[in-house]
Amino acid sequence: MVPAQNNNNNKKSFIPEEPQVMRVRLPRGKQAIGVVESRLGGGRMRVRCYDGHTRVCRIPGGLKRGLWVRDSDTVLVEPWEYGGDEKGDVIYKYRPAQVDWLRRKGYIQDVTIDLEEF
Repeated sequence: MVPAQNNNNNKKSFIPEEPQVMRVRLPRGKQAIGVVESRLGGGRMRVRCYDGHTRVCRIPGGLKRGLWVRDSDTVLVEPWEYGGDEKGDVIYKYRPAQVDWLRRKGYIQDVTIDLEEF
């Protein structure tokens, strides 16, 4: 952003420049991208992952205060070593601009949710 001079009480206003280059965290190893379906309480949530599994995930202690997750947020999930198809940890929350980038690059496909599955 470029500061612009403003004569109102010596306040500076900012003029937005071009969008900045952003880094997007991609899944590594067994990690998967998913969408939060519902919050279950007690720091847990149900996440539908793009690898075909629905997991009950929690936010680990170090991230619990700093990571605010709501329904329909796109998150990065790390499955547990035991029970990895049913449980996992949320380790990152994607911002809307990052989700758009993931869609354009093909990491996320538009998925139609089948309600008869539940």
